[in-house]
Amino acid sequence: MAAEHRLTELDTGVRVVTEAMPSVRSVALGFWVGTGSRVEDDAQAGLSHLLEHLLFRGSSRYGSLEIDQIFDTMGAEINAGTGKETTSLYSRVLDVHLERAMDVMADMIWSPALEEVDAERAVVLEEIAMYEDDPQDKIFDLLGEAVFGDDPLGRAIIGRPEVIRDTPVDAIRAFHRARYRPDTVVVAAAGSIEHDRLVELVAASQPGDERFGDTAPYGAPYSRPHVRFERKDTEQYHVCLGAPGIARDDERRFALRVLDNILGGTSSSRLFQEVRERRGLAYSVYTFLNHYAGTGQIGLYLGTRSDNLAEALQVVGAELERIRDEPATRDELERSKENVKGRVVLSLESTSTRMNRLGSSVLTDVPVLGLDEVIERIDAVRLDDLRELANELWPLERLSAAGIGVDPNVFGEAVAPLGLHGPPEAAAA
Repeated sequence: MAAEHRLTELDTGVRVVTEAMPSVRSVALGFWVGTGSRVEDDAQAGLSHLLEHLLFRGSSRYGSLEIDQIFDTMGAEINAGTGKETTSLYSRVLDVHLERAMDVMADMIWSPALEEVDAERAVVLEEIAMYEDDPQDKIFDLLGEAVFGDDPLGRAIIGRPEVIRDTPVDAIRAFHRARYRPDTVVVAAAGSIEHDRLVELVAASQPGDERFGDTAPYGAPYSRPHVRFERKDTEQYHVCLGAPGIARDDERRFALRVLDNILGGTSSSRLFQEVRERRGLAYSVYTFLNHYAGTGQIGLYLGTRSDNLAEALQVVGAELERIRDEPATRDELERSKENVKGRVVLSLESTSTRMNRLGSSVLTDVPVLGLDEVIERIDAVRLDDLRELANELWPLERLSAAGIGVDPNVFGEAVAPLGLHGPPEAAAA
């Protein structure tokens, strides 16, 4: 742990991590919980997401409207998010309001009322309907299904309508008790914060009951490449290519971020320049990374009209071959490293970003590196590191493909020259 961070583990297992930033008057405060779509079985698919919504429907001591009014009075916002492996509840408040915010948020986490459940089910079902209408959102989950198959990593975080609609309240309550346990929770804060005082507040807020649940480690899913397609009346074909990546604690993650920048992570990247700027084949084209326990995901997104689809994917294929043979020129390597360092430094001027980094890292057992350590690791990236990752992760034969558009045959013909063969009509239900 770097010197600027302080970490305390309470007897119950709750971990409290802080970073003081004396130059600010605000505190970014977050509760990080070790539950997400990856811990769910088929009958629970979406319960982590639904439960995150229900946190705002009131707690043992605060009503739903009262929670909103309290944070409005403090001039603050409170929000939450659900991921594959984590759920977070977070806010940013003036330091004089920390104790009040902590009290309310702790009660929401430990003692949600789980009332007005049917009303919130309806809200989430509307969110699912909105998601189904947005191919630029859904395409990434379709790729997840293609890459990870039946593993929970291949399921959408948002959940399945039948689970959201039909799961009894008692089952939701049992899920909460099993997942929202002291040993699965990290409280993180950054800004104008006194570590020992926050530890006292957290200790006073913990539940008095015992909670038990499954803490089995995640598996390392592997699925052979698949092609998935969903018919939809769209103006563009939305396409993702991807494959398993590297785990969140893999030391090569710094090199992979540099490589990702070169391939498609910036406006000067190869894909952006070749596909959009030089040929005008797409408005949006980029690469992305995800890191999980024991595995990860690499991918790229492309949105283009049917007339341009085959040519755009041909250019993509050529760039994927090129990245393996020539992962970077000297200028590309240095420019990408400087870009990554710049983004890291600029992002850490935000209390919220620092809190997010602390909470997610401690919860997932990834060391919290100091800024100088991060920069050293980025500076240490060499051309051979990029070549090794490009040849391990980006061979065309290991890629899965997902598409959303009008005609599966048009999509199938466009991806076939890349060696991505399969039944594109076999899309997610």
